[in-house]
Amino acid sequence: MKRSLTFVCILASGMGATALAQAGGSAAVPSAPVPASAAAPAGPAKVGIIQFQQAVGGTNEGQRDFAELRKKFEPKQTQLKSQSDEIDSLKKQLQTQGASLSETARASLTKQIDDKTKTLQRQAEDAQNDFQQETGETYQKLAEKVYQVVQSYAAQNGYTVILDASAQQSPVLWATQGIDISQAIVDAYNQKSGIPTQPAATAPSTAPRSTTPKPATTTPK
Repeated sequence: MKRSLTFVCILASGMGATALAQAGGSAAVPSAPVPASAAAPAGPAKVGIIQFQQAVGGTNEGQRDFAELRKKFEPKQTQLKSQSDEIDSLKKQLQTQGASLSETARASLTKQIDDKTKTLQRQAEDAQNDFQQETGETYQKLAEKVYQVVQSYAAQNGYTVILDASAQQSPVLWATQGIDISQAIVDAYNQKSGIPTQPAATAPSTAPRSTTPKPATTTPK
């Protein structure tokens, strides 16, 4: 069940990195249009890099939208945590009382644990898929708007090419910090969108356990 409880852990950790990376990896950055009459600029090329996924999530709009998405799935997180705790309680009951239970009662309790574990796994996987799908859709919509700002910024500042250093197969092996335009793009986008800085997210007081529920086993007589 470790895979199934990934959804709970993603939300508990504040969401961003894991789900956003998955969303960014599955959503393509819009390709730059090439004018038919484009000519190579005179002089040396001016190259910049951007951590595009981080820039998208770092905008005020991104922080707002992803925070709303986390809040939307919090009830499901609570439900799955409750189901997981119930299974743990039943397994402890089987472990401590199994020897004194009748064969029929022990078999019934074991079946109950197995059925609840399968239900939890199915519901957690469904919730995780829904969460990742909505994260991807939210990311893609915002990425397209951020990309437009990248294009404008690059044109206004004379960049020949901008490389995305956040891509899994990034061509950037090393670069000086001075050519990273990520924060400049975030600032430019925030100014254009007019969305204010979002309040800092409050970390959960307790994170759900990520232990893997195992099928119940009967206690030998």
